[in-house]
Amino acid sequence: MAEFRVRVSTGEAFGAGTWDEMSVIIVGTEGETLPLPLDHFGKEFSAGAEEDFEVTCPQDVGRVLLLRLHKTPPALPRPFWPLASDAWFCRWVQLTPPRGAPLRFPCYQWLEDQGSLVLREGTAKISWEDRHPTLQQQRQEELQARREMYSWKTYIPGWPRCLNEETIKNLDLNIKYSLAKNITFYLRGGSMLAHLKLKGLLDRKGLWKSLEEMRSVFSFRKTPAVEYVFEHWQEDAFFAYQFLNGLNPVLIRRCRHLPKNFPVTDAMVALVLGPGTSLQAELEKGSLFLVDHGILSGIRTNVINRRPQFSAAPMTLLYQRPGCGPLLPLAIQLSQTPGPDSPIFLPSDDKWDWLLAKTWVRNAEFSIHEALTHLLQVHLVAEVFTLATLRQLPHCHPLFKLLIPHTRYTLHINTLARELLIAPRKVVDRSTGIGIEGFSELIQRYMEQLNYSILCLPEDIRARGVEDIPGYYYRDDGMQIWGAVECFVSEMIGIYYLSDESVRDDSELQAWVWEIFSEGFLGRESSGVPSSLGTREALIQYVTMVIFTCSAKHSAVGTGQFDFSAWMPNLPPTMQLPPPTSKGQASLEKFIATLPPVNATCDVIIALWALSKEPGDRRSLGTYPDEHFTEVAPCWSIAAFQSRLAQISRDIQERNQDLELPYTYLDPPIIENSVSI
Repeated sequence: MAEFRVRVSTGEAFGAGTWDEMSVIIVGTEGETLPLPLDHFGKEFSAGAEEDFEVTCPQDVGRVLLLRLHKTPPALPRPFWPLASDAWFCRWVQLTPPRGAPLRFPCYQWLEDQGSLVLREGTAKISWEDRHPTLQQQRQEELQARREMYSWKTYIPGWPRCLNEETIKNLDLNIKYSLAKNITFYLRGGSMLAHLKLKGLLDRKGLWKSLEEMRSVFSFRKTPAVEYVFEHWQEDAFFAYQFLNGLNPVLIRRCRHLPKNFPVTDAMVALVLGPGTSLQAELEKGSLFLVDHGILSGIRTNVINRRPQFSAAPMTLLYQRPGCGPLLPLAIQLSQTPGPDSPIFLPSDDKWDWLLAKTWVRNAEFSIHEALTHLLQVHLVAEVFTLATLRQLPHCHPLFKLLIPHTRYTLHINTLARELLIAPRKVVDRSTGIGIEGFSELIQRYMEQLNYSILCLPEDIRARGVEDIPGYYYRDDGMQIWGAVECFVSEMIGIYYLSDESVRDDSELQAWVWEIFSEGFLGRESSGVPSSLGTREALIQYVTMVIFTCSAKHSAVGTGQFDFSAWMPNLPPTMQLPPPTSKGQASLEKFIATLPPVNATCDVIIALWALSKEPGDRRSLGTYPDEHFTEVAPCWSIAAFQSRLAQISRDIQERNQDLELPYTYLDPPIIENSVSI
């Protein structure tokens, strides 16, 4: 007979407690106990509680391997309470045997209805470290159950595959928003909707009466960045600045040779370049940059309010003045086919011709950003990482413990996106210029181009030749974050993988990498995305890429959506007139007539307002309240990671004090651990 002390910690979230009855089975090397009730006088398992229980085992079970927690409804009915739930959130269980040190069993899971959880002692273990048949069987059974629960489906052919939510009844509580987050999310969008509805703007299908009237859209929700955009949106320097630090800071690249289909001449750009130089000289110096939206060429467009919409595939040439002067636009061509009907617009043109050309570029930026940079490269790719992690890595695997905080709520927000944003007759379909069909075609095209180097920030920066362009805060802050994550991952990998061979021999790791390659990147070898990993160095880069994508990159391309879009002419979601085929035809009236109608403007801005700011329940990068790791070494590495992030934050905030428009999107406290909004 042996006496065990069991300490149980219940989560603090609303609804985390339960009235149900709990019992535990202790599984050891010499057998297992019968269910041992966890019960004493009074109410147990209240939210936030840590409670001690004494249990007696009639036999010696040997060295403890597992705990099985069982939850069953109480013999007496639960007290009547309209929000009462039988779900229970267990943080951890600590078992103190008659002899020896306490054993911590991390959980951090919801247990619903009448059910069971199998918990392992917290030491992280790779599959080949589990020698006991019971532990080997537990790994296999856990993964089999999760593969049945979290299965793949094809949402649109040619897209990365995604969660088949039909296999999960109403979404498993372990992947759903918390109650507080859910309420805040809908209240946030609802408040803006109600405001615009009361103003009579949401249902108005016509044109805006004036630029001044458009200000009424964002007067209800102003930020310093929104005000800055409104004040500077017509300026060439701000137009160019947004390619570096706006919503889509990933397209600009150094131009060493002018594309043959972009016939800019010295005479065209002499006014901006100034005397004593030429295009060829500046190309050789490396001071010219190109943003090419050619992937939009021929894309299908939408119909809004029974009117056909239009899109362009512009090319923009930019010039970096010497002496760290501002980046400036030199020339814009609104199609990929030069000729009499596709003039090259210049800063020296009439004010409205030039402004309209820049606005067409901004519309192209909206389509590319929302479909590719934001939806595909972050949300859909992060969902692939999340699903593969749940299906291929058991809870005790060190990579599961490392990555699970960076998957929090990702499946829920992406399921919401498929229901509320990219479904037929929803926001993208009814209010954007390329609509669902255009989004689908754009993603299918880009999946043929998406490669591993694009996902790895240092390689992407080198490939685009933008290592030294000044004022590129996305690059500067991103590289700092990448370096901190890489150092953290390197330390963690070094703890659990002692050689390259140990990486190659980890069958669960290899299955995880293969599933990401096959389901997310559709088995396309030309993508360069690994289908297996053979070295610790390769594993470190891969895991760094996963964490960076799910946290920092999402913050950089998602957090500022309302800031840059609230003043709609800066980032119009659609255009109602075709791109100009000649100069001298633009005017204020034609400019307004080209912009989105009132109802489409409001529809998109409501969505971007809801999606721009984290609606509570935030866990900033490096914040890990769920203590999946119990060993000393990884806990030290986590603390060191947090210290590095704190220093990066101090540096960013000090730099921002001298900026007219502070760049905050990669400040670590702003970065959410996961794609959760």
